[in-house]
Amino acid sequence: MSVNRRKFLGASLLAGAGSALTAGNERGMPKPSPRRSANGKLAIGILGVGGRGRSHVQQLLYREDCEVTAINDIDPKALEACNQLFVKAGKPLPKAYLKGDRGYLDLLQNAGTDAIIIATPWEWHTEMAIESMKAGMYTATEVAGAFSLDECWELVNTHESTGSHLFFLENVNYRRDVMAVLNMVRQQVFGELIHLECGYQHDLRDVKFNNGKQEYGGGVEFNDRGFHEARWRTQHSVLRNGDLYPTHGIGPVAMMADINRGNRFVYLTSMASKGRGLHDYIVNHPQGGPDHPNAKIEFKLGDVVTTMIKCNNGETITLFHDTNLPRPYSLGFRVQGTKGLWMDVNQSLMIEGKTKSHEWTKADEWLRKFDHPLWKKYEKQAENAGHGGMDWFVIHSFVEGAKTNAPAAIDVYDAASWLCITPLSEESIALGSHPVTFPDFTRGRWLKNKNTFASGDLY
Repeated sequence: MSVNRRKFLGASLLAGAGSALTAGNERGMPKPSPRRSANGKLAIGILGVGGRGRSHVQQLLYREDCEVTAINDIDPKALEACNQLFVKAGKPLPKAYLKGDRGYLDLLQNAGTDAIIIATPWEWHTEMAIESMKAGMYTATEVAGAFSLDECWELVNTHESTGSHLFFLENVNYRRDVMAVLNMVRQQVFGELIHLECGYQHDLRDVKFNNGKQEYGGGVEFNDRGFHEARWRTQHSVLRNGDLYPTHGIGPVAMMADINRGNRFVYLTSMASKGRGLHDYIVNHPQGGPDHPNAKIEFKLGDVVTTMIKCNNGETITLFHDTNLPRPYSLGFRVQGTKGLWMDVNQSLMIEGKTKSHEWTKADEWLRKFDHPLWKKYEKQAENAGHGGMDWFVIHSFVEGAKTNAPAAIDVYDAASWLCITPLSEESIALGSHPVTFPDFTRGRWLKNKNTFASGDLY
């Protein structure tokens, strides 16, 4: 798919904090109605059946309350690999749509489809989500960072004008230790929250590519010669400088800090280091070298991007993006309050008066004690799902919401507030780390909204 979306984004007329759609009032939205196909099952279409899309298909094939009826991708190999999942499961093959970049529009006209999951490259998420909501679909989209504030407003405005819900598939919100810590935050184990840290710290240099027959190398080739995410993701490091992938970190801490639910992000400031990681990797790789064409590319993305966010209620959040240097994987969570703190990098905590002062205590016992009720209830169903079970939770929450057309557990306002960190960080870095303000995508409703995430049966 083409990376160039300027024509699509440039055509946007819905944008801006000043947008005054009457549907901004919840009472102005079309009245929701339950969704079910004639056979009583939720019919789901999947846009993008590469690695992430197929993992969602696998989760859906285990369920009896829904069925995947349609799939769309521009890659015949991806479609065939997806079809094999249905064959293995003994399920009917879905209808396949394979007509160019916008063949997905034909899928959206399929009267038998109730809900959509979008798992395409980043630059297609917003366009597809908007068209899906306009088609009346209960829409879920995979995570990334936005390209502009305008596109964030487009998502919000489309939801409010159509009444179609957008579910943002941030699976880390359902990670077991994260949900236990959320439970601890709500029970004030850490006291009043003061500071949080998070990020996406993941060495992505070794993204393998395929020359037509076999995979080899990694990180050296990308774009047309790339394989899997290298076909599109690496190009962002060439052209952009900001926090390109903020939501795995910011999603969980935003829920802990009640963002859009009694609190909000106010402003951020970002700083980027120099970028050397990808160049050094290419030069020193057996399939690369100093004479390789990609060794001459100047990567714009700083190797470590650090963003600080100030919240309305006084908390600070530090967010990191670090994908082009050698390092172990870590989302770098730190939750700190007036009574103590937890950090996932050392899997430890300290609670004043409960653990030894000035010393770390392993968090295992505390995490078991405060294990979230939803994990206790659904542990067996989730045990074989990807990413330690959290993939089951995010899909289950989406399906349950779609069946009754309920408001999404992680909604369009969360999506916009988290996605916009990318363009805001790019702007702040370009301005010499100048503070940049967040739009209020809720149009003031954050003042009265209550935080019900994971407080009921996934809602």
